[in-house]
Amino acid sequence: MDTSAPVRSRHSWVRAWTARNDVQRVELYTRGSLFVLFWFLLVLGVLSSLPAFDRPGSILLMIVGGMLLGGLGTSLLRAACDLYPERGPLPVRRLAALAGLAALVAAWVATLPADERFGPAFVLVGAIAWGAGGLRDPRVLAVVVAAGAAILGLSDGHLGMALYGAAIAAFFAFTVHSSLWLLGVVTELDRARATQAALAVAEERLRFSRDVHDVLGRHLSTIAVQAELAATLAERGDERAPDLVREVRSTAHEALREARGLARGYRPLDLHQELDGAVSLLASAGIAATADLDGLPAAWHAPVARVVRETVTNVLRHSEATRVAIGYDGRRVTVRNDGVGRAPDPDGDGSGLATLAGDLAPLGARLDHEHVSARSGSGASGGEFVVTLDLGVDGGPGQEER
Repeated sequence: MDTSAPVRSRHSWVRAWTARNDVQRVELYTRGSLFVLFWFLLVLGVLSSLPAFDRPGSILLMIVGGMLLGGLGTSLLRAACDLYPERGPLPVRRLAALAGLAALVAAWVATLPADERFGPAFVLVGAIAWGAGGLRDPRVLAVVVAAGAAILGLSDGHLGMALYGAAIAAFFAFTVHSSLWLLGVVTELDRARATQAALAVAEERLRFSRDVHDVLGRHLSTIAVQAELAATLAERGDERAPDLVREVRSTAHEALREARGLARGYRPLDLHQELDGAVSLLASAGIAATADLDGLPAAWHAPVARVVRETVTNVLRHSEATRVAIGYDGRRVTVRNDGVGRAPDPDGDGSGLATLAGDLAPLGARLDHEHVSARSGSGASGGEFVVTLDLGVDGGPGQEER
């Protein structure tokens, strides 16, 4: 005889439970608890009512009626669980079937002697309230409470019993609602956690794309400037052209190395390296550049390095500047260039500084840019494009230096 089948069966229940996530387990527990408790109370009510009957026919009707009420109540409870937290569409056919059966049972209860009515009436109220009370439609809830008051009130003929019936119906409906509400809260929290994880992934992808843009944009701008200069020297037969081509190759290798570093993980920015590279890059493009950020708090080095990288890239791509000055006055970092006369680059989307400003805002810094007009004594017009990073305080991002 093969005895392994029962073991596999028991293990299949364990595997089915462990294969569910926490939310699915909570849902299974909540639904299962509602159905088990409903049938427990129903069977308990039917069994406790049987000793009061003197005729076998009444006992049989009580058992059959209780099972039918249990079946329709279970069907409505399942519909309420599937529908929650929505209020519609209502399961009209199931409600009509339960209402018709309840009317027949109530009519039968009315024919019983007074001392036999309470048990069947209580079972009827419990089946109606537990089955239909899970629906969120206020009309259904009002009918459930009113039915509880009417059924128990007519079974005894006293106002107190009617109030008791209304209270029992309301309590059962509240129990079902609170259980489904808790399940809804857990489900929403799980969805929020999933959404938060998706947002974190999206933010990381956006950060990575910005880093790739910064690294490759800067190096490609350098390669373009150096290649153009090398081509000009080569056309003239200048012996410096081969050396400049080697610099282009070196810059390409450096871009490849930094791109690989980005692919491996986050590459922190070094302010001094960015300043040296910016000055050297601008000089190779024939732009006089100065940089003086002495006294800048160390906590601001990485954010300011991003500003330097973005502004220098913009100078090379979108202006015809002849000089660039990077400075710090104890509160603000400024990057000035005199290349405002050039028409905007049609390939530029103008979003780099705006995106950078949004990233720096949570740190307590404000990034602004403006065109500053100037006129010489001869009447010739000129001006500067100024990018200003207001640190707010002299300390690090989000805190004051003490």
